[in-house]
Amino acid sequence: QVQLVESGGGLVQAGGSLRLSCAASGRTLSTYNIGWFRQAPGKEREFVAAISWSTTSTIIADSVKGRFTIYRDNAKNTVYLQMNNLKPGDTAVYYCNAGGRYRNTYYEASLGSWGQGTQVTVSS
Repeated sequence: QVQLVESGGGLVQAGGSLRLSCAASGRTLSTYNIGWFRQAPGKEREFVAAISWSTTSTIIADSVKGRFTIYRDNAKNTVYLQMNNLKPGDTAVYYCNAGGRYRNTYYEASLGSWGQGTQVTVSS
């Protein structure tokens, strides 16, 4: 399994931006489908965004569409989640997942590997 490390979380005011990174050690992320998920306290983990390894097409959840973007930098072996116009409702621990199944409209994470997560807190 691939070892993933998320970073870039922190405390930001509403309307601000953060860029989360998902990096891997020992494996090339360019050959993996990657998904981002988040889990707020007391809530189920929910899908945020995914990117295909083969086409670099993306899927963005309706709740963050128009504000969040997922993209790769293969030279840095990293996948990013750019989050703009953040809202207090975006507060959660954000996780990346590598190796799941990428379908046209959804990403199935059950077969992938998870990172440890990074906390994002958006203040009002």
